[in-house]
Amino acid sequence: MIVRDANIDLNLLTALDALLEEQSVTAAADRLGLSGPAMSRALGRIRRTIGDPVLVRAGRHMVPTPRALEIRAEVRRVVEAAYGVLAPSPPADPAQLTRVFTLSANDLVVTALGPRLVARVADEAPQVVVRFLGESHIDVPLLRDGAADLELGVIDSHEPEIRRKELFVDHMVAVVREGHPLTTGKLTARRFADAPHLNFSRRGRLTGPLDAALAERGLRRTVIATVPTFAASLLMVRDTDAVGLVNARTGGSTVRVLGLRTLPIPFALPQMTMEMAWHPRHEADAGHRWLRGMVHRTVRELLADPDLPPGEG
Repeated sequence: MIVRDANIDLNLLTALDALLEEQSVTAAADRLGLSGPAMSRALGRIRRTIGDPVLVRAGRHMVPTPRALEIRAEVRRVVEAAYGVLAPSPPADPAQLTRVFTLSANDLVVTALGPRLVARVADEAPQVVVRFLGESHIDVPLLRDGAADLELGVIDSHEPEIRRKELFVDHMVAVVREGHPLTTGKLTARRFADAPHLNFSRRGRLTGPLDAALAERGLRRTVIATVPTFAASLLMVRDTDAVGLVNARTGGSTVRVLGLRTLPIPFALPQMTMEMAWHPRHEADAGHRWLRGMVHRTVRELLADPDLPPGEG
């Protein structure tokens, strides 16, 4: 059984390691950046603590006692282990990383970012698995609870400790089927409001910032349905005369694949700051730092792709 003495100064281990290595009070003091008297006092405390002289005079030199020789290797091992614990973690080696990273994002972000991110992760870190979680209809502290490693999108978390990094600024555009009446003629606010609308809301809301902007102009739209995912809204838009909404910078590829048209909304709406967020428990984690860097690089690559239009036209 190990008896732990709360009065033992663990800093003495560093001094003892230097003394046993240098076998000189002066040299040990220089090594640790201490004065000679300070190191002499440390040696005195070491002797009293372990009940052994540790170093004794032999002519003009000092030599270790049998007890000192017995513990020298263990002292070195403990000191090196302590340095390893306290030293900053080295950068992660993606090729050796074995992790499952969970990302929370809406389906439009997953569709736009997911293929590139998964491909890059598979190339750099073949033992890493990326797990995407869809947005819930209720607000749950996924980052605080550890259910997700990273959240992507418009972050409306109210937990003050959450770390955030801006990725880009986006805005909404209207999306309609090819040949929709709004694709011909001048698109005015009134024509836009008079069309049937399809609302996207993970919480099932029937109104949002668009309705507030219309109300300022004395207008009101007719919402015929609300759906919980962007994918569902776009498929409904494709087969009806409903007008949907989509993020301009992340929705371009999905809109193009479905053969839909995007139209600029004929009045100003608040812009949306797209961010990634994480809990501070992961701030210094080497693997998580690699993941954040990977997401940031992939987003930059996605936004720079000349084949992805800004979403208006």
